[in-house]
Amino acid sequence: MVGDSWTHKIARVCILPLVNTPVTPNHLTVLRLITGLAACGLLAIGSYEGNLWGGVLWLISAFLDRADGELARVSGKTSEWGHKFDYFCDVTVTALFFLGIGIGLRESSLGLWTIVMGISASAGVVAAEILAEIIDQAQKDTGEKAYAGFAGFDFDDVLYLFAPVVWFNLHFLFLVGASVGAPIFALVTWYRLQNMDKNNS
Repeated sequence: MVGDSWTHKIARVCILPLVNTPVTPNHLTVLRLITGLAACGLLAIGSYEGNLWGGVLWLISAFLDRADGELARVSGKTSEWGHKFDYFCDVTVTALFFLGIGIGLRESSLGLWTIVMGISASAGVVAAEILAEIIDQAQKDTGEKAYAGFAGFDFDDVLYLFAPVVWFNLHFLFLVGASVGAPIFALVTWYRLQNMDKNNS
C-alpha cells in the first residue's frame, strides 16, 4: 500500500533527485538505522547535550524511515528482503529508544528502576510491532493496516513526537507510561489478531 500521509508526501518529493542514481532504498535504511542507534546512544547518556542531539538524530532517522520506502516505490526497487530489513530496523530503533531514555534516567528519583522500565517498554514495543506486522501481512490484499491513521497522519507518525518529549524533559513521565502502556498495547494487538483468526476460520 502506498503511503499517503503528510510525511510520505514530503519524503516522496525529497527522494526524487535520488531516483536515477546509485543510491538505493537499502542505503537509506542503513542510514536510518545508524542515525537511530546513534540517537538512542546519545539519549542513554542522560545529559542535556545528549538529549538535544539525540532528539535531532531521532527526527532524521524517523524521516529516513519514510524516505527509504518512498524511494523503493518511486524507483520500482521494492523487494521482500528490503521490506524485512526496513521492518527489522524500525522495530530495533523504536524499542531501543525506550531503553535509551531508561538508561539516561538512571540517576532520577527511581534510580536503576528506570532501566527495568525501559526494558519493559522495549519488550512491549517489539511484541506489538511483530503482532501488528502479522495483521498487516494478513490484510495485504485489502491494504488495511492493524492501526490506521487519520487526517493525513499515519499511526506511527507519533514517533516524531518522541524528540520534543525529550527536549521538554517529559521523558520520565513518558517512560513510566510506556513501561505499562506498551505491554498492554501488545496485548490489545494480540487480541485483535486472535479475533481476526476466529473471523477467518
